[in-house]
Amino acid sequence: MLGVRVARFGGPEVLEAVELPRPEAGAGEVVVEVVAAEVLFLDTQLRTGWGQEYFKLEPPFIPGAGVAGVVRSVGTGVDAGLIGRRVIAGTGGVGSYNGGGYAEQAAVPALEVLPVPDGVELEVALAALHDGATALGQLKSGKVAPGQRVLVTAAAGSLGNWLIPLLSATGATVVAAARGEAKLQHAKELGAHELVDYSTPDWTDGLEPVDVVFDGTGGSIGRAAYAITRPGGRFLGYGAASGDFTTPSEERDDIIKVGISAPDPTEWRELPRRALDELARRKVTPTIGQTFPLSEAAAAHTAIEERRTLGKTLLLT
Repeated sequence: MLGVRVARFGGPEVLEAVELPRPEAGAGEVVVEVVAAEVLFLDTQLRTGWGQEYFKLEPPFIPGAGVAGVVRSVGTGVDAGLIGRRVIAGTGGVGSYNGGGYAEQAAVPALEVLPVPDGVELEVALAALHDGATALGQLKSGKVAPGQRVLVTAAAGSLGNWLIPLLSATGATVVAAARGEAKLQHAKELGAHELVDYSTPDWTDGLEPVDVVFDGTGGSIGRAAYAITRPGGRFLGYGAASGDFTTPSEERDDIIKVGISAPDPTEWRELPRRALDELARRKVTPTIGQTFPLSEAAAAHTAIEERRTLGKTLLLT
């Protein structure tokens, strides 16, 4: 079968299409015939060798943390009724990165397999696996109340596709920060009330303080957002699209700062189920902004790194 591996740490060019043996389902596993593999910003970072303190990866390895497809076989201890079911699945356990998603078939832990509701397309369902789950988890931590001002950075990204409509539904005023007119227009279509382009210098000048920040960007943009958070507000830093997480120039004791922590496995596995329910009830309609053939994974990584993507990026087999 066809797969894509990271031959060595480096730029997108280190992604190479290779022939791989078809996987067999071990005990507690299922084999998924992959229709789509999600491409996370994290994939592009790990490809370069970033994050070795969190993820112990050594090339060559097959990247990819999530897939959508049809169950082809199951291992011992797994319900055979899953065979033939449309599913989404993480390729590793909670809080880990095992890779393996960039391939025509993937062996995944049965605990990570979620049947897709009727009426929800597989490609759309895949957005629930990490983006939907993360958004719902962040919303719980954010404790947003009606009438509050909420800032979302990287607002046109795959997580923004969930956060903006769900926050808008709470009665909050959503301020979307993104780079360029096209991305800001996309955030507006998602339901954002105010728009700000953080590619301009001093982008927070004139922006009213906010009660809660959902920061998927980090770096200097995250620091600027931190600075305009109201006393008593909450700052949730869950992303590092700029290259690193937000490190404030000066820590404030009048803000509740929530960073990334080890998730509770039971709670984390429930979040994508809830996200799938949101999709089935049409509460959220994720944008699949761009798709690439599996063999063109390098082009997908390049598009993400050059900030040319909207919403979710997928590899199709």
